[in-house]
Order: sequence, then structure tokens, then C-alpha cells
Amino acid sequence: MTLAEKLVKDHRLTLEEYKRLLDDRDEETARFLAEKAVEVRKNLYGNRVFTRGLIEISNICRNDCLYCGIRRSNRNCERYRLNPEEILSCAEEGYGLGFRTFVLQGGEDPYFTDEVLCGLLRELKNRFPDCAVTLSMGERSRESYQALRDAGADRYLLRHETADETHYGKLHPKEMSFENRMRCLRDLREIGYQVGCGFMVGSPYQTNAELAKDLQFIETCKPDMCGIGPFIPHKDTPFRDRAAGTLELTCFLLSVIRLIHPPVLLPATTALGTIHPLGREKGIQAGANVVMPNLSPVSVRKKYELYDNKICTGEESAQCRGCLQQRMESIGYELVVDRGDVRKDV
Repeated sequence: MTLAEKLVKDHRLTLEEYKRLLDDRDEETARFLAEKAVEVRKNLYGNRVFTRGLIEISNICRNDCLYCGIRRSNRNCERYRLNPEEILSCAEEGYGLGFRTFVLQGGEDPYFTDEVLCGLLRELKNRFPDCAVTLSMGERSRESYQALRDAGADRYLLRHETADETHYGKLHPKEMSFENRMRCLRDLREIGYQVGCGFMVGSPYQTNAELAKDLQFIETCKPDMCGIGPFIPHKDTPFRDRAAGTLELTCFLLSVIRLIHPPVLLPATTALGTIHPLGREKGIQAGANVVMPNLSPVSVRKKYELYDNKICTGEESAQCRGCLQQRMESIGYELVVDRGDVRKDV
């Protein structure tokens, strides 16, 4: 039995086996894993691709992560912050377009205290009681996460970035710690959120040994969502001259993650669409089942630039949902706009 066949059968491998699977991957193995990943996903979710309306609420961030275009020391970043009324207006527009999940994503902006966010969450839930609200607002205290959950947040996305502590230290400033990132993810799970983690593919200093640890982390953590996308350098960061991650490896890992944890909600990310014109379609064909069109005001979309050349018009615009729908239909999938909760009955 090959390692790929063993993964399909058991939904797990040892750490060394994950590394060997990555070391020895070829086109034939990638095709086999993609075929099996799509089969597993169709058994749970059919041909449905879930949409989330993404609202990028602020590009102000207190952190200085070495890979990120909105890091605090980037003086060329044109900063912005949406106020609560602007955020509610984006959600109003999205609701009219049929979205039933909103993702509020931003840098770790000190303006968004628990008081501000809780008030916003309560108003979102009051206006749109049939919608799910996801937050992606970085590291906070357990008390903060609890308050936001009590105010109506359903899900929380916090990429772990890498499951190797040494590698984490090479990507982040000294004041950030791997231990605290893991603490946050544990707290979110214990409080009762649907929890999303994830990592960059092809980030600086990453080897297959680190990626094997990421896969083992997905196996043990069993997240409700997992966001992975290729590392893309930003011109105003220390990693500006590093090579980007590849479509090939990202799609291979999407298939592997689907097979490790079949119910996971797995986005075909904007970064995939940025490195290849058919990147998101290829992500869906590798096992993904979520896309996240942008509901942010057009005037700020270009400013939320985590990496260079991010797509921020055309199909990435939520208003062009019809274009995205046609693209999904062209590969045999149906774009749906319900809450798209993770399957818990498997």
C-alpha cells in the first residue's frame, strides 16, 4: 500500500510518513489524492461551494510580522479603518446579494476593543439574525474571546502560520510567541467557537519537515476551517526577495488536508487566485469548498495588501458574484450563499 492509499484509508499518517509523502510527491500522486479528496468532500457537501462575504475592517496593526504588508513598520502602507456604521453598511449590501456569512478581518488594531466589537456584533446579529459572523482579529485574551462569543460571534479564524516553534520565530518579531498563538487556539475551541487555523505554503525557511508538522497539527486539532494559501512576498517587508509558494504544492496540501479531516471547511483563497488566473478553480478541484468574495468598500480594497498584486476587483468583488458563480459552474460546482456550517455529524 502506498502512503497516499494509506492516507485515504486511515485519514492519518505518522510525522515521518507525511514528510515522505511530500518529498516523493509527483503528478500521479497529486491526481490520485485530488480525486479521492473530491470524492470525500462530495460525500459530505455534494457540489456545493460556500461563500463568505469578507469585510476587511482595518489595515492598522500593532504587530510587525516579517511577511505581512500591513506590518506596523511599513511606512508606505496607506492606513484605513472602517467605522461600525461603514461595516454595517457593507453587511447590508452583502445581505442583499444573498450572503449569510460575514467575515470581519483586520489587523490587530487597538481601536477595536471588546466594547467596540461587542456593540458591532450585537447590532449585526440584531439586523441579520439568520447570518453567521466570523471574526479574524488576531490574538486576544481568553476573556476577550469569551465576551465576543457572548455578543454573537460564531466563528474565529486564527492562522497558526506554522506548527514548528523554531520556524514561527523566524517569521515573527520576538515579542510574539508560538506558545501564545497555540493558547489562543485552545481558548477559542474551549469557549465554543467554530475554529479556523491555517498556514502559508512556501513561506521563508519552510521545509517539508515543517509542513509535515502542520499536517500532523491539522490531524490532532481537527479545525472546523483551515485556510492555506501560497506565500506571496510583499515589496515593503524583509521577505521582499523571497520566492513565492507554488500552486502545485498548495493544491497538493489542500487534497491532503481534506483527506485528513473530511468535514473541514477549506477555502480556495484569494492568494491562489492571485498566483494563477484559475487558482481558485484548481483549489476547488483539489478538495476546497469555500470562496470568500470581498464586501469591503472599493476605496479601501487595494489598501488591505498583505502581499503584492492581490486581486481586488473583478470576480474578487462580491458585487460580481455572478462572475464567480459562472466560474464555479464551469467546473461543475454550485455556488451557495447559506451559512455553510461545518458538518458535525460525521
